[in-house]
Amino acid sequence: MTRRSLRLRLALAGAASIVAALVAAFFVLSTLFERHVERRIGAELVLHLNQIIAGIAEQPGSALDLVKPPVDPRFDRPLSGLYWQIEGEGKRLRSRSLWDDVLALPDIAVGGVHMETVAGPGEATLLLVERAVVTSARAGAKPLRVAVAIDRSDISRATDEFEADLLPYLQALAVLLLAASLVQIVVGLRPLATLTQRLSAIRVGKAERLGSDFPDEVLPLTGEVDALLQSRENQLRKARERAADLAHGFKTPLQILSGDVLRLRERGEEGVARDIEAIILRMRRHVDHEMARARQAERGHTARSDLGRVAGQVVSVVSRTPAGRDLDWQQEIEPGLLLRIDAEDLAEILGSLAENAARYARTTVCISGRADEGIAIIEVTDDGPGIPESEIGFVLKRGGRLDTTSEGAGLGLAIVESFVEEANGTLLLENHNPGLRARITLPRIVA
Repeated sequence: MTRRSLRLRLALAGAASIVAALVAAFFVLSTLFERHVERRIGAELVLHLNQIIAGIAEQPGSALDLVKPPVDPRFDRPLSGLYWQIEGEGKRLRSRSLWDDVLALPDIAVGGVHMETVAGPGEATLLLVERAVVTSARAGAKPLRVAVAIDRSDISRATDEFEADLLPYLQALAVLLLAASLVQIVVGLRPLATLTQRLSAIRVGKAERLGSDFPDEVLPLTGEVDALLQSRENQLRKARERAADLAHGFKTPLQILSGDVLRLRERGEEGVARDIEAIILRMRRHVDHEMARARQAERGHTARSDLGRVAGQVVSVVSRTPAGRDLDWQQEIEPGLLLRIDAEDLAEILGSLAENAARYARTTVCISGRADEGIAIIEVTDDGPGIPESEIGFVLKRGGRLDTTSEGAGLGLAIVESFVEEANGTLLLENHNPGLRARITLPRIVA
């Protein structure tokens, strides 16, 4: 895939979206887990807080005292990370775990439980739960501030462990999502592959339209292409009709001119008659060429021909002409070789090449044909003098001919090349030492 590949662009966009979504999910889930742990630990701290408040001594006039300390052993272990503290009337009680430190309690109003983040021993950050209470009237209605705190590193450690457990699952999910994205791309772009196949079938003549069995998103495109094909066919049909009308219109004047040539010869004006006859021949070749092109275009995509049968018919005709009567005609054609070209057009091609070969051959002309994957390779070879390498391109041009002593307008090989190109083939002339070899490639019909 190249940088212009739609499949590559979709794959990269999908991968980037999946990675971005999973990274965002990682941080969101970690944050939600941290908040969840914080709420759970906060609930535990509130439980400790209530136990401490319930254990405060309430005898009248007695000093501040905690008669029922919380049972968690971490409160008795120095710097364990779990602490409690009571303040009131200038006195302070604290858990042994605080050792020589005290909790810096923020100012709060009497009432509900307040949760804050404060600094703790050893530069630790604590999650603190505090409540301002007033003892009963029997105990002197003393205002007290009771707080319980825990090191937030416990929350961070739990979050880190959660993230470590979460990461492999997100990686596995990324692989699954990428695989699903690739499947989605393949399935989503399948109509484009079908569209390419249909267009190829139209190009080689196996179909005429794309059809309507495409997804709704592709149908507007296929509809426009089919409409374009229909418009092009209409234009070609009208152009062929005009060309055919023009060619037919020339035939009657040419017949009249042919009659004038006979009358000029009867009068002994041979030079003038010969010049007019050469012009008539040239015009007839042009007319025949345009008629043949119009006929070829009308045949459309259903044309087919058997190379062996057509070659046999051509040889049977050319071998009876004065130029081909004394030659050895050889045919080396694979049996059952079917070509995607009309038989009359193939006969026109082989006929022109065979006539040209017969004109220059000394003893032998060979027509061969073989299959090569999706094409057929046809060769017409003679044992004549060949063509100078510098002149090979010239003889394929309209009017280009090396033998100026023979009759003709120099259109034979040009017409052959035109027919071959119309059939999506190629024509190559090369010297065979001795002789000339004309090599043609044409699309073949694979059974």
